[in-house]
Parts: sequence; C-alpha cells; structure tokens
Amino acid sequence: MPVIAVVGNKGGAGKTTLCVNIAAGLSRNASIAMIDADPQGSSLQWRAIAGDNVNFPVYAPTFSLKDQAKKYAANNDYVLIDCPPSVHAQQTVAVLEFADMALVPVQPSPVDLWATVHIEKAINEAREVNPSLKAMLVINQLESRTTLSRLVREVLSEIALPVAETAIRRRAIYRNSALEGKSVYNLGKRGADAAEELDSLIKEVT
Repeated sequence: MPVIAVVGNKGGAGKTTLCVNIAAGLSRNASIAMIDADPQGSSLQWRAIAGDNVNFPVYAPTFSLKDQAKKYAANNDYVLIDCPPSVHAQQTVAVLEFADMALVPVQPSPVDLWATVHIEKAINEAREVNPSLKAMLVINQLESRTTLSRLVREVLSEIALPVAETAIRRRAIYRNSALEGKSVYNLGKRGADAAEELDSLIKEVT
C-alpha cells in the first residue's frame, strides 16, 4: 500500500500533525517520501525546521500529483500525501483517484462529524475511478472524559467507512514536537505514549 493520503474536510482536525508523525513512524523501518499538497505548506515548514531530526524528504507538489507520487513510489516503500483541508479541493480530488489508502482524522466535535459525511461522499465518488481505494477514519485528539468523545464511535458507526481501533489522544507533546521540529519519536520518554499509539495505528494501516 505505497500511497497513503491524509484527508480532511475542515481545518484544525490535526491532519498535518498526524501525517508527519505517521511518516516518522514508518521511516524507522521503511523508506518514505512525503508530498505536501496542502496550500498552507505546514509539512514543508515542519521539514525545514526539522533538519537532521527527520530522515525522509517532504516535497512540494508538482503539476501532476499522480505522476509525482508514481515516481516516488517506484523508489520508496511508502508515499504519504498531506492533502488540503477540503474534499472539494482539486488536489484532494486528484489524489483520491490514485491513492491506495485515505486516512481521515476526525475530532470528536459536532462540526468535524458533520464534515465527515462529505468525505464519505467524496470517497465513494473517487472509487468510481479508483475502485481499489481503501479508507479509514481515525479518531483524533480524543479526550476520554468528555461525553462526545465517549459517543464518537457510536456516531461514526452511521458512516459507511471503517474506523480505526486506535484513537489518537489529545496530547501537548504533538504540539511541542512540532515547535521543536521533531516527531514524537524523537522525544524519548516524553513522546513514548504518543509513539505507542501511533505504532498501533500504523499496524492497522499497513
């Protein structure tokens, strides 16, 4: 499953943070290339700060994302694409038509849950061109003590897309690692709990 797209339908869902940390986790045992197709360029900014803390490249998108991803996939085990925060964006539509897997981070908030309905529709439309496209919702920034967080799986069960068993909890270490130009894997004991849940998610994805 070489091409993994991280897709969202609103800003603030933690899409880029999830993408770069999954890439960092995968890169410990595999060769990785990452494309920052989000116009905000946050992954590229993070890579510029990271320097030697990261052992994989992050590329700006070219005119043809499909040709670019195909080129990188030929020389790497995985290609990750950080997509724009909209399923209607041209780049997102293009990526879903050739990606192997779409990961969709969803925060346990009403607005995020409503936005996920549009993602389901976009995935189904992309499958008309790319019938082998797999998709998985990832509960992100979970706060287990809140009522909505406890109910989020029940709500997502109404959407015809699988939900990862692993939920990513809200942790300050994700923000702190980004500020330091690192992934949670670079932070030793401080990042151990976050790295453990990411490893669990990676096993589900790959």
